Amino acid sequence: MSTLWCQWAWLENGPTPGVQLHITDGTITSIQRTRTPDPGAEELHGLVLPGLANTHSHAFHRALRGRTTSSGTFWTWREHMYRVAATLDPDQYYQLALGTYAEMALAGITCVGEFHYLHHDPNGHSYRDPNAMGHALTRAAADAGIRITLLDTCYLTGGFTTPVRGVQIRFSDGDIDNWMHRVQQFHPGNQRTRLGAAIHSVRAVPARHIPHITAWARHTTAPVHIHLSEQRAENEACLAAHDRTPTQLLDERGALGPHLTAIHATHLTNQDIALLGSTRTGVCLCPSTEADLGDGIGPAVELAAAGSPLSTGSDGHSEIDLLGETQAVEAHTRLRTETRGHFTSPQLLAMATKNGHRSLGWPDCGQLATGCQADLIAIDLNTPRLAGVPVAEAPAVARASDLTDVFVAGQRIVHHGHHRTVDVPAQLRNALQALQQP
Repeated sequence: MSTLWCQWAWLENGPTPGVQLHITDGTITSIQRTRTPDPGAEELHGLVLPGLANTHSHAFHRALRGRTTSSGTFWTWREHMYRVAATLDPDQYYQLALGTYAEMALAGITCVGEFHYLHHDPNGHSYRDPNAMGHALTRAAADAGIRITLLDTCYLTGGFTTPVRGVQIRFSDGDIDNWMHRVQQFHPGNQRTRLGAAIHSVRAVPARHIPHITAWARHTTAPVHIHLSEQRAENEACLAAHDRTPTQLLDERGALGPHLTAIHATHLTNQDIALLGSTRTGVCLCPSTEADLGDGIGPAVELAAAGSPLSTGSDGHSEIDLLGETQAVEAHTRLRTETRGHFTSPQLLAMATKNGHRSLGWPDCGQLATGCQADLIAIDLNTPRLAGVPVAEAPAVARASDLTDVFVAGQRIVHHGHHRTVDVPAQLRNALQALQQP
């Protein structure tokens, strides 16, 4: 058993002064209000928040940061991404993911959803361990000290009417049965790893196979994610192939619901928004990546009003700052609507904490409450950015650089802004130098 005394802690009703958390086996077992810490309690000054959930990540995209700044579109950027995807083997992937996940830990991310589709060797053949690349990711998360939901991604076609080609053969299991067989052989290996599923997109998974994936996930109570309407071209191709939008196609195939999270959901019709909201389908927004790629600004306010729980992700890792991602949801909405004040500070925090964790299959994380996992972060309220800011507004202002300490299951993984086991800059430099750069 351990005890943490918090100068301020964000409880159910918001920031509360003088809070003591008692932790047993990584779980918060009791919470008490006291201005005087118990003898032996560890003191955390500033504001303590639940750990953050990064709902959408492609770890290998971290290799692209600062290397794809030339003009173009999502589709020209994708060619750079494919060149990185063609070079990685399991050991290189582990080294890059370790640096990426440790960087996430520095930003207060205690759980990541890894949208994983880089399955096979460059020739499309299985490794001796058919899940070698997935195991590289889960081992990296464990060594960085964070939780992971490995969203094993089904990717079968290069488009609605085209087969996989080039590097895409690494992504594909050939058919739905092979994908399911490989996924069923995956074993998490530790209590901080969970397995989920992903449909890469409606263009990469034939419509007739979508129910098989969602049925498997419902049977195993695993979450399912999908890239949805990130690009107008995807919508146009889906309309040409099926005479339906991607959201309408998912609804027709019975895929929508609280178990599903739609990633991006940028270019939606009013009917799409109503379908997603009425079925309580989650939506993950990735503002820094959507801005970096020039994707557009999604209808966050309309989705939330319709009933879709919103979460956030760093996706392509042009930056890793989940507090910044949630703040960008508000900022981008202001730019789109030309009005201010759409999401409150508690609503922004919920996107990065309990909504994200539930999307990833961790309902016992994302809150400072009895019975929840002791995943938490401490923010220094005396930084230049936060000096004089009301405590209740700190989540709407603070950034990753304001964090001091990070705990997962009651174990400290970041102390005074430094990862306790990984030299993050050196790890990333070495991992990137080992790759053939795009």
